[in-house]
Amino acid sequence: MTHWSLDRYCSAILDQTDRLRTLLEGADVTARVPTCPAWNLGQLVRHVSGAHRWVETVVRSRATEEVPHDLVDDVFHYDDRDPAVLGGRLADGARELVEAFTEAGEEVRVWTAMPGRPVSFWARHALFETVVHRADAAWTVGARYALDPAVARHGLDVWMDFGLLPEVYGGGDGAGPLLGEGRSLCFTPGEQPGPGWFVDLGPDGPRWEHADRPAAVTVRGPLADLLLLMYGRPVHDRLGIRGDRPLLDLWLRRTGFWLN
Repeated sequence: MTHWSLDRYCSAILDQTDRLRTLLEGADVTARVPTCPAWNLGQLVRHVSGAHRWVETVVRSRATEEVPHDLVDDVFHYDDRDPAVLGGRLADGARELVEAFTEAGEEVRVWTAMPGRPVSFWARHALFETVVHRADAAWTVGARYALDPAVARHGLDVWMDFGLLPEVYGGGDGAGPLLGEGRSLCFTPGEQPGPGWFVDLGPDGPRWEHADRPAAVTVRGPLADLLLLMYGRPVHDRLGIRGDRPLLDLWLRRTGFWLN
């Protein structure tokens, strides 16, 4: 996986947050979010802001055990209708989060949802929480969504690493084995130079590499859509999918275990 410095994550978090704030301008914050139908736009933004503040609490307090995530989940008791108020709260939370990361530095160790990870684990989490929910907000207001190819590529690298965790190929969901002879996937960016992602699900265990190779299922499309596919967003009609579609669906479900 490509390595990003904490400073680079912080810059990207602020940029993505600012882009999300822009979508609030003149928006109806009571509009239902089609990709997160339990929330309206205001609640979606509160969720993102809460995620920033929750991570900030973990990092600033140097937490050594799990921190309650009420800030992330408790979005239904509010009825904010002023986009400026929501946008201001979002910006403040992102700024305070970046300040916490800057104060902590690269070497600090805190509790992480996946044990033994550096503090950059939380920087990645905050960044892609913002990236994906910005897409949700764009769908809600009918705006075009674009994503820096470097951010999308890094997000796909991160996702591929999730696919190596034992939870993915343990088979505890009753859906059958993920690993086996000839089981592989290839994700190919359609509009950007550079290799795609080849995932080998052979019987000896999963592995991935940057390569474009024949696979049991091939998915081709824009980088942003490939990333959104991983997060369960409805982009299938913008992608070219050939081969073993059930294998793709199973792999996506298994690698997304941590979203539940």
